[in-house]
Amino acid sequence: MKDPVTAVTGITYDRESIEQWLKTSKHTTCPVTKQALPSDSDLTPNHTLWRLIQAWSAANASNGMDLIPTPKTPVSKSRVVKLIRDFGVPSLYMNALKKMEVLAEDNERKRKCLEEAGVPKAVILLLITCHRQGKISCLEQALRILHLIWTPCSEIKALVNQNCDFIDCLTWILLCETENPVIVTTHVMVILKRVIEVTNSRLLEKLKPEFFKQMLRVLKSKTSQQATKSALHILIQTCQWGRNKSKMMDANVIFELIEFELEKPEKHVTELIINLLAHLCSCADGRAQFLGHAGSIAMVAKRILRVSPATDDRAVQILKSISKYAATKHVLVEMLKVGAVTKLCMVMQADCAAYVKEKARGILRLHSNLWSGSPCIAVYLLTRYQR
Repeated sequence: MKDPVTAVTGITYDRESIEQWLKTSKHTTCPVTKQALPSDSDLTPNHTLWRLIQAWSAANASNGMDLIPTPKTPVSKSRVVKLIRDFGVPSLYMNALKKMEVLAEDNERKRKCLEEAGVPKAVILLLITCHRQGKISCLEQALRILHLIWTPCSEIKALVNQNCDFIDCLTWILLCETENPVIVTTHVMVILKRVIEVTNSRLLEKLKPEFFKQMLRVLKSKTSQQATKSALHILIQTCQWGRNKSKMMDANVIFELIEFELEKPEKHVTELIINLLAHLCSCADGRAQFLGHAGSIAMVAKRILRVSPATDDRAVQILKSISKYAATKHVLVEMLKVGAVTKLCMVMQADCAAYVKEKARGILRLHSNLWSGSPCIAVYLLTRYQR
């Protein structure tokens, strides 16, 4: 026991242990008395016991015992509120941000205190002000704090959904020259993903072309795995609203996605790319851009039965969209040539979900006459006839 604290039930625990218990336990009760113990209940430092522990440690120093460091004073809400007020003073806001950053990085208890005091909202408003004034000096600290304490509470949702100011602010930060671009870009993308998750459809439909260009730039730069995955999640979530698919087409997203996938990224990234391509291929312009890349069909075919069941489903959906709405003779011959038809036949024999097999069966049935020369189609037709 290093930092003894007494709960409202009168039982003393080590602070770290009881806080972990209250955070992870389904039923917040006192471990000893079994009485109700709310997760936000006060934990009072037990100074007497701490002095006894220190005295015992000092007496046993010759046996290798180290003195217990003095426990840190718990952060108070009033102190945090004062730091928030300092945001409005040009000479104090940087120092206030640095102090908040230290608190946010310390432990979950302090992060919770920052959240309850209204720090997320204050930091968002500060970032928007920096955007309007063109200030970049405090961006890294502010993003770091927001990255650590972001919570999608009703207040934050309401602030985000007032207008596009915060999304525009984060897009602007991606263009700024900062001291640590990798850290800043990663924080921005993680925060932007969380923002998009709580943004209403009205604002998602108003996203600017520049927004999608920046998402594509992050993908091409390969800043970090976290930034890449966040960018893909954002594109998947936004492509379904308004004219966002067309804006992505204008940014040449499909070509870049295929190029990215041809470099064989990790499996989860592949899942996201194939999922996004399936969404984009649901429109005519998307299918046209997809087929405009010489390696598109071959790439999708090779990913079937190699990545995950989710990828199988989305990849077969892409082939379904192509074979149903863009099935020129050249495209169908290409599907046969690069092994897409063979993979569809393999799906029929593999341990795939029934609905995926049904999609594959529909594609094979639709063009069985043209593909009849393929050995796997012959087997498929024979099996179908025997049934």
